[in-house]
Amino acid sequence: MDTQFADELATFVDTWTTDPNLTKACFTALKSHLEGLDGIKLDFVPRPGITYSLRAAHENQSKRNLFAMVDVIDDDPADRWLSVCFYNELVDDPQGLGDEVPGGLLGEDAKCFDLYEGDDEMVRYIKERLQTACLAAAKE
Repeated sequence: MDTQFADELATFVDTWTTDPNLTKACFTALKSHLEGLDGIKLDFVPRPGITYSLRAAHENQSKRNLFAMVDVIDDDPADRWLSVCFYNELVDDPQGLGDEVPGGLLGEDAKCFDLYEGDDEMVRYIKERLQTACLAAAKE
């Protein structure tokens, strides 16, 4: 991740102080998980009042610019929630917990997992999806 983006991401996390739903811990857990995957490039796109997007790509990926997007939905900064989206063909969903979103990820069909509050089991499930999508993206 470029230094400017890393600084912006660190500032965002450090200044996220209002968190009644405990979604900040979910975001930081997913961020840490992505940082630990081999061959990953991360980008951070802040759009205050809309979203803060952590975008993950694999260095071997050539078909697309990313394989997953972890969005902090910021329409109400006092009540932020997460939406983690993947391209449909890069992710599995054996428990059927994701939502199909036509054109939902940069214009392509997506599967999105929303977290409105802290949920360790859902974070674990999403981490597994991140791993699966990462491996699939490395082969694209």
